[in-house]
Amino acid sequence: MQLRKFGRTGWLVGEVGFGAWAIGADWGQVSDDQAMAALHAACDAGVNLFDTADVYGDGRSEQLLARLRRERPGEEIHIVTKAGRRLDPHVAGGYTEAALNEFVDRSRRLLETDTLELVQLHCPPTDVYYRPEVFATMDRMVAAGKIARWGVSVERVEEALKAIEWPSVASVQIIFNMFRQRPAERFFAEAAERDVAILARVPLASGLLTGKMRPDSTFPADDHRTYNRHGEAFDVGETFSGVPYAVGLEAVEELRPLAPHGSSLAQFALRWILMHPEVSVVIPGAKNPEQAGDNAKASAIEPLPPETMDAVRDIYDRRIRPHVHHRW
Repeated sequence: MQLRKFGRTGWLVGEVGFGAWAIGADWGQVSDDQAMAALHAACDAGVNLFDTADVYGDGRSEQLLARLRRERPGEEIHIVTKAGRRLDPHVAGGYTEAALNEFVDRSRRLLETDTLELVQLHCPPTDVYYRPEVFATMDRMVAAGKIARWGVSVERVEEALKAIEWPSVASVQIIFNMFRQRPAERFFAEAAERDVAILARVPLASGLLTGKMRPDSTFPADDHRTYNRHGEAFDVGETFSGVPYAVGLEAVEELRPLAPHGSSLAQFALRWILMHPEVSVVIPGAKNPEQAGDNAKASAIEPLPPETMDAVRDIYDRRIRPHVHHRW
């Protein structure tokens, strides 16, 4: 596993991390045993950064990660979480000092730690980025020792650019993959200039970029790829990266022959993200040890040649850009 600097935090993290949404909820059933096996397999493969949130399984994901840390004493395991989506309704006015402290205190209990390493505001409404009192609240929690540092998880490039104007924002988590390329146009350079860490989320476009889905693929009722296909529950960009399912399948067939020899399409998709040096860590999910191990192997793939990068861009420009580029 190759290591990368995580912004100005002082951390060196495996460039392939672990997104823990799938082991919490919303991706079909995953037993505790399966989840723990996946987490341990990730650690064995060199993963040392795990991303979670307080709403993933209503805290289940955080509890599983606390257990992982107990079961691997002495190992360097960075657990980063998110806060804000427990608000109901999820509106900018709900991001009060009292609410944020309540969410952080709950995560501290579930993650079994006095100080959370990194808390990210969890895709708040755009107006939150224009409310300095919210960011000042996060700074006060750092001063109080509840969190060591904080960042944001965003839906839109514009939100990311606004967030990093605040000097204490340590990281930005943003959707970036072969189907969502806009962050690389301007945001990456701005983040690098400020030494802000970048977590690339939804790297496989909700599984589309694994190449394992077909027109007749179905998903469980409790899987967001069923109930949020058109943005019914939350931002549609979180499901298949906002790409119409049929369009994504067609693009995948063009991408498939570009994968390096011996690599899966998923590993190719992760390697493509890692070709962007501004990315600190890519955080694919995994529901079993095989997936976790396969994801980590993307770090060992040789750099992609320029002609492959150009071909991926061409597919994006022709098939995907009209559906997503102007939206996020």
